[in-house]
Amino acid sequence: MNTEIAGDPAAWWRHAVIYEVYPRSFADGNGDGDGDLAGLRAHLGYLADLGVDGLWVAPWYPSPMADGGYDVSDFCGIHPMFGTLDDADALIADAHAVGLKVIVDMVANHTSDEHPWFEAARGAGPGSPERDRYIFADGRGARGALPPNNWISAFGGPAWTRLPDGQWYLHLFAPEQPDLNWSNPHVLADFDDVLRFWFDRGIDGLRIDAAPAFIKQPGLPDADYGDDPRFTTVKWVGNPHWDVEGVHDLFRRWRALADTYPDGRIFVAEAIVNSAERLLRYVRPDELHTAFNFHFLKAGWDAVRLRGVIDDTLAGFLPAGVPPTWVLGSHDDVRLVSRFGKATTWSQHVADGADELPDLDLGTRRARAATLLMLALPGGAYIYQGDELGLPNVDDLPDGVLQDPFFRRTGGAIRGRDGCRVPMPWSGDAPPFGFSPAGGQPWLPIPEAWAGRTVERQAQDPNSMLALCRAALRQRRLLPLTETQDLTWRTSPEGVLDFDRSPHFRCVANISAEPLALGVDAQVLLSSAPVIGGMLPVDAVAWLSHPARAPQGR
Repeated sequence: MNTEIAGDPAAWWRHAVIYEVYPRSFADGNGDGDGDLAGLRAHLGYLADLGVDGLWVAPWYPSPMADGGYDVSDFCGIHPMFGTLDDADALIADAHAVGLKVIVDMVANHTSDEHPWFEAARGAGPGSPERDRYIFADGRGARGALPPNNWISAFGGPAWTRLPDGQWYLHLFAPEQPDLNWSNPHVLADFDDVLRFWFDRGIDGLRIDAAPAFIKQPGLPDADYGDDPRFTTVKWVGNPHWDVEGVHDLFRRWRALADTYPDGRIFVAEAIVNSAERLLRYVRPDELHTAFNFHFLKAGWDAVRLRGVIDDTLAGFLPAGVPPTWVLGSHDDVRLVSRFGKATTWSQHVADGADELPDLDLGTRRARAATLLMLALPGGAYIYQGDELGLPNVDDLPDGVLQDPFFRRTGGAIRGRDGCRVPMPWSGDAPPFGFSPAGGQPWLPIPEAWAGRTVERQAQDPNSMLALCRAALRQRRLLPLTETQDLTWRTSPEGVLDFDRSPHFRCVANISAEPLALGVDAQVLLSSAPVIGGMLPVDAVAWLSHPARAPQGR
């Protein structure tokens, strides 16, 4: 990326660090136990001080909450739990006033089964125009008693549910989330209007949920899931309901619409596909702008895997002029500290490593290191709320409070994602730690053990995870890292990632079994663990400043 592009305000997205807000769990402004837009507005200063460039707000639309808001019943409204459209407008204005961009989730593969479109389809009967907005099919077997094909749901079980009139409807996620038919011109036109509705309100971009799911192969043929019967899209090749080539025509349509706005609107793809090459298709010049690099998240704390993902990503993205977008956590994944404290640090499915107990001290060391590694890489990055505090997953939530469809659909075999969605601890020595005013009880209980992990406590500790993140984001702005996409590997021992980003900046990640000597000329700018006597500890990352020199290897 040349400096002319880097200096263009419309190109902010090429190197931005975005903070994901799961609104129900961020901050409760009215004391009812649910996070809301008033609570988020009250904490925009925290995000600005943290040093991020913007925020991504997970779904805030009206929803029955069968899947945490990812079952939308009105794409042009705000859930009363969170506030009103006036509150959303005020949030956008306040965020812009403190220099933060605003990205909002767009969950368009499916609707809620309580959306007026689906209620009309359910009542209209087979062959009706109303049903053509969704994917309905007759069943197989005697009297159509079997699903139309073998497709599976992300939450377990078949991806089909039968209505009383005998037809089946498709839901790649929960039964309460029927898939739309994106070959229907009315669906296309209606979503053009939805996009304009939010762009006209001043949002800076949309995060496209489940981007590879929108288009299904004509004829709805059976899928080949190989030797893993789970929803592991990172393994799928030639799947008839995921990453089907026709999806790119839709995103070209959306990009053309976004480009009609003179100050620019951007798209971020959630596209968990089988390779960097397949991911790159979503960010071609006339499609979406950026895409989460989930291969980086799923690589775990493993030098070989991480080096492979970094190399594959840069080799595909940079020649195409596309900035990578790195991510280590989200509302769908086991918290970084817990994941990196287990033997199974890599992940392809929410259930991976679920039976392992985490070593939280080990996980914290690795999470600190991984955060510095991610922020040193070319392109942009996303930080999930609470990861800057080193929050662990809460794996012992009572069954009675769990709301994730994974728990219900698997009969409790998979506890689901509620453990990474426990509300933020802001202040004080006891729950709810400032999340809710006047002693309101959060929708998920906050562990008493989080007293030492609150924002208030960590802000007073120069060695905290919060202090490290603030320092890294500050250094990232001061260093010339956003003006170049260059990365040159140095020759390094096994288990070590060592690279230059500029003539004066070097990042070293020690994922080996022994402390690493950094060299007599190494000047430490920032490190995830103390560097004593020039030795970088195991499970640590250091940012270094050094005299210009020729690269030693690739």
